[in-house]
Amino acid sequence: MWPPHAVIREVGLRDGLQSIKTVVPTEQKKAWIRAAHAAGQREIEVGSFVPAKLLPQLADTAELVAFARTLPGLFVSVLVPNLRGAEAAIDSGANLMIVPLSASNAHSLANLRKTPDDVVAEVARIRAARDAAGARTLIECGVGTAFGCTLQGHVAPDEVLRLMQALLDAGADRVSLADTVGYADPRMVRELFERAIALAGDRFWCGHFHDTRGLGLANVLAALQTGVTRFDACLAGIGGCPHAPGASGNVTTEDLAYMLGSMGVETGLDIDALLALRQQVQGWLAGETLHGTLWRAGLPRTFAGARHAAA
Repeated sequence: MWPPHAVIREVGLRDGLQSIKTVVPTEQKKAWIRAAHAAGQREIEVGSFVPAKLLPQLADTAELVAFARTLPGLFVSVLVPNLRGAEAAIDSGANLMIVPLSASNAHSLANLRKTPDDVVAEVARIRAARDAAGARTLIECGVGTAFGCTLQGHVAPDEVLRLMQALLDAGADRVSLADTVGYADPRMVRELFERAIALAGDRFWCGHFHDTRGLGLANVLAALQTGVTRFDACLAGIGGCPHAPGASGNVTTEDLAYMLGSMGVETGLDIDALLALRQQVQGWLAGETLHGTLWRAGLPRTFAGARHAAA
């Protein structure tokens, strides 16, 4: 019933840090990346190419890409909001750039000052620039607020799928779905993900869930049942969206790794190492709100045996 393997892409260094006041020094971010890689993480979103005056927490993204690319087998991604950011991502040598599109018109204008269809047009320009440069950087387009929006309210599934098809037509290599504000429930996830996979096929890449209302892991499970095997998560459950009120708390990396591992779905992650890294990051983020439950309870005594029996 369950896939044998799944990938957890760590997005705490971008999605997490962009939503808090603390500015983590570059050397500590490098230590975070190094430790996550040592714990088995092979996909990490290290930052975003946005103006430093807007998000000073992410001003060192180019340096982090250069560092991360030195670690063997690490697939390095960055977020880019526009063509200028995409050009910086190409120059940096990132393996993948994520272009966010909000299916909510209200959120899209607040977040990017563009309509969703404006973003589709920008993706076409990004694809042309990528190809002209002869770069191998993949383009992933994440369709956010796919299950609703705190600014607009209802977002029609048909509109989500229309925009996903438009992004593929514009040249996106991959597409993903994101529950930006934590409105989704497992039934909603299963229904929309099934339709999205039918539309995009193997170009559907990732599920991105927030645990704002406590359904993050349940929603991952619903997506897993549709065949999705790649999920974004943040160490210590930090993260959110500055332009979406109440959009707090991504799915927690260590909790997700535990759930999947307990089910016999291999992630390649050393959970004890992740918990040790969480403790370190907690010290760097003193005063910030962290989330998750595994760090309190610890791994059950039966965990290793359950994993072995499932293998």
